[in-house]
Amino acid sequence: MFLPLLYGFLVGVALCLTFGTVFFALIQNSVDNGFRSGMKIVFGVVAGDAIFILAALLGTSFIPKVQGFEHLMAFVGVLFLTAMGLVNILRGTPRLAYPKTRFGNAVYYVTTGFFLNALNPVNFISWVTIVAYIRSHLHYDVAQQYGFMGASLLGVFVTEMALAYYANRLKRLFTPRVVTIFNRTTGFVFLIVAAQIAYTRLYEPVSRMMDW
Repeated sequence: MFLPLLYGFLVGVALCLTFGTVFFALIQNSVDNGFRSGMKIVFGVVAGDAIFILAALLGTSFIPKVQGFEHLMAFVGVLFLTAMGLVNILRGTPRLAYPKTRFGNAVYYVTTGFFLNALNPVNFISWVTIVAYIRSHLHYDVAQQYGFMGASLLGVFVTEMALAYYANRLKRLFTPRVVTIFNRTTGFVFLIVAAQIAYTRLYEPVSRMMDW
C-alpha cells in the first residue's frame, strides 16, 4: 500500500506545478492579500478536486444526462477565465472590492478557487485519465485506488499551501513594476487557457457537427 500512496502524492504535487490558471491565481492572491487569502483559495481548489476524484472513482452514471451540459460548462469557463484575464491585463495591478466581513471574505476566495478549478474541463479529464490508468495498467484494487487518489489530493493541498506560504514570504521582492508584469502575465495565461478550452471544447465539436 506504500507505493500507491507515494505515487499518488507525487502525482498530486506534479499536477500543481503545471503553471495553469490556479497556480498563477494562487501566487497572485497570496502576494497581494497574504497567506490566509491564498489558503482560502487552496480550500476551494481542493474541494473541486475532491468532487472530481469522487466522480472519477464512482463513475459518472449518477450524474443526470443533460444535453449540451459539457459545452455549457466549457462556455461558462471561457467567460470566467476571459473576464479574469482582461481584468489583470487592463488594470495591471487589480484591486478588487473584497467583502469586508470575515464570512464574505472567505466565501469570495473559496468560491474563486473552486470555480477556477471546476470550470476547466481539463481538470476533470485529468483525474478520470489517472483513475483509468491505475485501474487498467497498474491493476490497483479498490483500496489502493482510494489510497492513491486520497494521497493525490493531499499532495495537491500540501503543494498549494507551500506555494501560498512562500509567495507571501517573498512579497518584498515584488515591486510595483514586478507585480504589474506578473499580473499581466497571469492575465495572458488566463486568456490562453480560455482560448484553448474554446477551441477544443466548443469550436471543434461544433465544426464536426456542421462538417466544416
